[in-house]
Amino acid sequence: MVDPLAEVVTLLQPSARFSKVVSGAGAWRVRRSDAGQPFYCVVLEGSCVLEVQGSEPLTLLSGDFVLIPEADGFAMSSLVPLASEELETTPVALLHGEFRLGLQDGPADVRLLVGHCTLGSPDAAMLVALLPRLVHVRGDARLATLVQLVGEESRAERPAREVVLARLLEVLFIEALRSAAGTEAPPGLLRGLADARLAAALRQMHESPTQAWTVALLAKAAALSRSAFFVRFNHAVGMAPMEYLLAWRMALAKRLLRGKAVGIAEVAQRVGYSSASTFSVAFTRHVGQPPSLYARQQWEVQAS
Repeated sequence: MVDPLAEVVTLLQPSARFSKVVSGAGAWRVRRSDAGQPFYCVVLEGSCVLEVQGSEPLTLLSGDFVLIPEADGFAMSSLVPLASEELETTPVALLHGEFRLGLQDGPADVRLLVGHCTLGSPDAAMLVALLPRLVHVRGDARLATLVQLVGEESRAERPAREVVLARLLEVLFIEALRSAAGTEAPPGLLRGLADARLAAALRQMHESPTQAWTVALLAKAAALSRSAFFVRFNHAVGMAPMEYLLAWRMALAKRLLRGKAVGIAEVAQRVGYSSASTFSVAFTRHVGQPPSLYARQQWEVQAS
């Protein structure tokens, strides 16, 4: 059975950029604005405060794991407030690659393992839009172990390091996302998959993207009336069923076009279009350029 969440994460192509251990004592505050770069953090010891734009401040405790799929601005600070929220703290490099925030002497109040990933998919923005803005998991030993493995592997110079990191990060993303899945999740793929009836329709779309799907057929797969399915899907996933199907087909098409072995007509057939011309019109409307031009530009990037 096809797993939509695993497919999205695989298409995102996450890879390690860096990870580091950060400790803090006293009053401190750091801001980050790394648009489009997923940020993750595990609290190894102590506690601190995370503030993400558009969300209430969140107190993180020892063992907590946080994933921000698209870090477009956030701040982390000590429980002890600074004199002004405008003040920022500069991390100081210590021995063994660790960084210190706030007071440089004495025991740390908190120790964090933080890191950034890069997403190799040219369609990352669309895929990330299917995920929640913030994933917070509390007390999950599996995630803590995975993050520790990512940190160790990124700092080591072992054979096949990049391959191992790529696989670890895929598992890390999937584990974090499925740990946060539920009917209380924000609108997106996770919330849709938490609804057993919608999950059946989502899996059908991912398993058979070439089928001539209609809202009525998807509603039948979900064992719902057409109108009930349409409203329920919109509410849970945050977009209409056919809009989701189009976005997924275009993501698959982009992946195929990046390889030189598949022509436009075959790509059209493999993503559910009856002709190359019909596919070209849909692709151009969705992406903003014809598939032939998109493919040529991608090949040029790969060759450079």
